[in-house]
Order: sequence, then C-alpha cells, then structure tokens
Amino acid sequence: MQKCYTLLFLVLWPMAGGLLCYAAGRFSRTARDYLADIVCLAELGVTLSCRKYLGATLDIPGVCGLGLKFSLDGFRLIYAVIIAFMWAATTIFSREYLSHHHNRNRYYLYVLMTLGSIMGVFLSADLYTTFIFFEMMSLFSYVMVVQDETPEAQRAAQTYLAIAIIGGLATLTGLILLYARAGTLDISGLAHLFDEAEGEADRSGLYVPGFLVFVGFAAKAAIFPSHIWLPTAHTAAPAPSSALLSGLLTKSGLFGILVLSSGPFMGDPYWGFMLLILAVITMVLGAVLAVFSVNLKRTLACSSMSQLGFILTGIAMQCFLGKHNDLAVRGTILYMIGHSLVKLVLFLCAGVVHMNTHKLNLNDIKGFGKGKKCLMFAFIMGGLGLMGAPFWNGYLGKTLIHDAIVHHISAVNAGAGTLAFMTPANESFMFSVCEWLFLISGGLTTAYVLKLFFALFVASPSPDMHEKPVYISRINALILTFSALLLPFIGMLPYSVGDKLSIMASPFLNGPEHHHILSYFSSECLEGAVISICIGIAVYFLLIQNFLLERNGNSVTYYDLWPEKLNIENALFRPVTVTVLPFFGALFARVLDLVTAGPVRLLLSHASRVKFINVPEDTDFGYYRDDSDSNTMSSLLPSSLAYGLMSFTIGLLFVMGFAMLS
Repeated sequence: MQKCYTLLFLVLWPMAGGLLCYAAGRFSRTARDYLADIVCLAELGVTLSCRKYLGATLDIPGVCGLGLKFSLDGFRLIYAVIIAFMWAATTIFSREYLSHHHNRNRYYLYVLMTLGSIMGVFLSADLYTTFIFFEMMSLFSYVMVVQDETPEAQRAAQTYLAIAIIGGLATLTGLILLYARAGTLDISGLAHLFDEAEGEADRSGLYVPGFLVFVGFAAKAAIFPSHIWLPTAHTAAPAPSSALLSGLLTKSGLFGILVLSSGPFMGDPYWGFMLLILAVITMVLGAVLAVFSVNLKRTLACSSMSQLGFILTGIAMQCFLGKHNDLAVRGTILYMIGHSLVKLVLFLCAGVVHMNTHKLNLNDIKGFGKGKKCLMFAFIMGGLGLMGAPFWNGYLGKTLIHDAIVHHISAVNAGAGTLAFMTPANESFMFSVCEWLFLISGGLTTAYVLKLFFALFVASPSPDMHEKPVYISRINALILTFSALLLPFIGMLPYSVGDKLSIMASPFLNGPEHHHILSYFSSECLEGAVISICIGIAVYFLLIQNFLLERNGNSVTYYDLWPEKLNIENALFRPVTVTVLPFFGALFARVLDLVTAGPVRLLLSHASRVKFINVPEDTDFGYYRDDSDSNTMSSLLPSSLAYGLMSFTIGLLFVMGFAMLS
C-alpha cells in the first residue's frame, strides 16, 4: 500500500480555497467568482489524475484522538470524480444564478467547505473519519439551505439542522457501541468481521449499534421517516445547492448504509428485511408526493426521495442475495451514479426557470420553456434518465435491481428462502408485491416527469410572464448541454461504460469476482421498463389530467390536493423538536442547576446581601428576569446564564468532592 498525500489535498484544498474566496470577495466580487471556479476545476483535474493511485491509503495519527484514515479504490474514485465534476458545474453556474443575491462571500466559503467535507466522507477508510467529515458536511451545508434567509429558508434550515444533529448523536452512540462490540471501525475490517464459520448469533449483538449508526446516515439519505427535511430544504435552497444536496449529500448517507450493509450485515436477511420495508415506503411515498406537488423544485425533491428508495431497495437485495449479489451490487452503483447526474441536470434546469421568473409554482411558470431549445433538450435528457427509459442511464441501474428482485423470487420459489419467520410461499408473495411496487413507483416517476414537461413546454404561458432577451448565458448553456449528454452516453454504452464503472466499484460493496453480464435490451429486461412507462402514461392521462389540473380553454391550472394533515413535519416533527424536546431539555437543565448549585445557594444565603455586578445591556448573557426588588431568596442570586454556569461548576465540584470522600 502506497501513502498518498493527494487524498489529503482533495480534502483540504477546497477548504483553503473557500477561505481564499472569502478573502478575495472582500475586495473584488469578480475575482472571488473566478477564484471559486479555479478551485473547483483544480479539484476536478487532480481527481481525474488519481486513477494511478488506486489502492493508496493515508493515515494521519493523533488527529481527534484516533487519527484520520483515507483510502482510494474504484468506488471512491468514481464518486470523487462525480463530486468534483458536479461541484465545478454548479459553482460556474452559480456565477449567473447568484448575480443579484446577497451574502455571496458566505455562500462560496461554505459551499467549498462542504466540498472538502464530502470528499473526506467518500475517501474515508474508517467510520470514525467518516463521522467527523459527515458532521462537518452537515454543519457547513446548513448555510447552503438558509442562504436566501427568507422565512421559508430559515424554517427549512431549522428542520435540516435538527435532523442532522439528532442523526449525528444517534450515529455517534452507535459507533461507540460498534467499536466496543467489533473492536474496529475500519471499513475493511468491518467487511471481514464475519466469515462462514461464524453463526448468526454472533451478529445479533451488532443490531443495536448498527441500527443507531444507520439512523444518522439514513437521516442524510432522506429515508422514511427522516425524509422530512428534503422537500423543504431543496425548495428553499438556491438551485445549484439543491443539485448538490439531492445529487451528492444524500449519497453521503447512502455511503454509510453501504458500509454497514456490505460489511458486518452482508448476507443478513433480517437487516435486509428492515432496509426493504423502509425502501419501499420511501420509494412509493416520494413518488406519490411528487405527483401531487405543483412546485417545480419540490417535485424534484420528492422525486429524489423516491429515487433514494429505489437505491435502498438495491442495497436491501444485496443482503438477501449474499454472495450472489452481483446484480444488486452493480444496480445500486449505477443507480447512484445515474441519479446524481440526473439531478444535476434537472435542478440546473429548475435554476434557469427560477433565474428568469423568480417563481417555482407550475401555475406561474407554465409555458416558460416554449421555444427554448437548450432548456428543452436538457430537461428531456434528464426526464428520460429519471424515468429509466431504455438507452438512458437510469435504465441500467433500474433494470439490474429489478432483475435482482426477480432472481430472488425464483430462488425462493425453488426452496431457497431466507427469512425464517416466513414460509417460502409468503416470502415469495412479499417480494412479488415489492416487485410491483417497484414498477408502479417507476410508473409514477414517468407521470410526474410528463406533468412537468407539459407544464413547462406545452402549456400556454401565464399572462404576466415577462421574457428576457437572453434566458441563459453561453457558459451555463454549455454546462447544461454537456451534463445532459452524459445521460444517454452512459445509457447507450451499457457494456463499455456502465458495466465497466459498476465492475470497477463492485469490490467496495463486496461484490463477487465473477460478474453476470446482463443482456440489457432483451425482451425480458425491456419488459419492466415498458410496464413502468405504460403505468406512468396511464396515471398522467387518467389521474393527473382529470383530477390534479383544470383546463379552461388554452389555460391550465394545477392543484395540489395532498392533505396538509399528512405533513409529518408539521404534524409530528416540529411539535416534538421545537416544543417538547426543548421543554424537557430546559427542565432537565434547571433541575441539574438547582441540585448542583444548592450548596452554593445555602452558603451564600447566610451571608449579607451580596450585590452581583451584571451588565444591563447584555440581554443575551445577563438576566433571565429582573426581580431584584423581591424579598425572596432567589433575589439574592440573580438568575443569569453566566451565573448559572458558574454555580453549576462550583456545585458540581461540591458533589464530586462529597462522592470521593464517601
């Protein structure tokens, strides 16, 4: 193994670049914008040159106690290239998109900090390093969500941060327990933690820590029920940020889930069963929400939720198939790659629309795309890729995962059931239902893509829509066109591009050495795609056309009929995190303060009135209340945050001293 400091460069260079851009922006906005482009293009250039370093590692001992560990293999290299490419594309696109926005110095600083952090996640060689950069990424990307500082953006960012913190705490707890149980957090060590000689009883001790680690990663991957941050965050964030949030930051969550599912829980049907249930709910619910949505970016956000459910289905199938997981492994990889690139294209299309109209509701932007050939071409490429149409990239991953489900059904019918609590007949029925939900969700994808296409490019424009002479700059048109061309390029070359990429990345997911080369355009493989597309066309013309929109002559009005009562964020999450948890947290802190500060209060209560000096102007760090004229004992000791911290510390020393003496 060769030591490769280039891996550290890929992590630290964007962070240093962010600081340079912030400093440059204090003097010249133009210099800052071009410097940000240079930073990202340099990152892309170095990443493309890293193939010669495959197999390299880098250990940096002493950092954060356990040190940092990085590694480079096929999967990590592929995603490092995708990350660098998407960051370069969105950063260059941002120059025009953010031209009239405020706080652009802050934006470029934190966007580049996030780039370095997500590189750290995907290049990490142990879960400790993964966790450190994962949490850094969560905090830095918060600014990407709140950038516009509108009430909607602040609310979305609050939810995003709450989910990130709760998930981070769960993951940290799980990692502590996992390390105590397994004795390692090295990703390669976890992958070989169990061999054929060890029984299932040994693995059972990992379910609790494994689930806790999963919670944190699933929160970032927007897996049900932690999906609630995704629709609001994507809608509120600037379009370039939405492309990164949807296409890449969600994949950082999947990275952690892949480490668990292809490592200590590889071939574990019970772990796979949990993933499959969550995957199906996420897949179907996201597609249904996207069908009902009338906001362009919200539709794409809910679509991302659904597509992540498809990917999680592939991960679940890896657990059921065990060492025969080739189709599921390669399908998962290609679906991840495809979804990242598709969402880059579609969110940049949404950015073009919002740049010109400053609106996102379909009723306000309908007909905007008429006559705009570049925008229409890019959207069609992205839409066909998202639908999984043959000859586009999405078809490859979707076909491989669907074929993995079909193969497992055949194995179960042949008597090779994997779930002890189910009969083979019931297990076969369960997977048959999953297969149909997989196809139906693909059909709903087609339906909402058609809805967006007809709204943007076919419907008559709104009367108050004002056209600009130039709706997109040449450089952004070039970025959009090139990104869109990648989608059919991968799909039309399934063996020379798609299979090579998936086989190159397969070892990270513990795929087999020998690969089953699928005949992608055989009637058996095409059947699933045709069924989904036919379902989607039927849903659009029978459901959406008749119930979710209204025609009045040449005018079309879109309706969002999704019941507000079914909004989990408003009905459950925010009441719990904004009201219940803060109340009990404050109650616990107050009780702790009273208990530990008790000795101090008793000592001082016998003394003469002591006048504590407070700064009246310091409303944030001074008085909680002004009751100095009261004769109660509490008036002797004014209630302030500064005093509370002091009395807590002194009281804690009293308690510790008493415990030691006793």
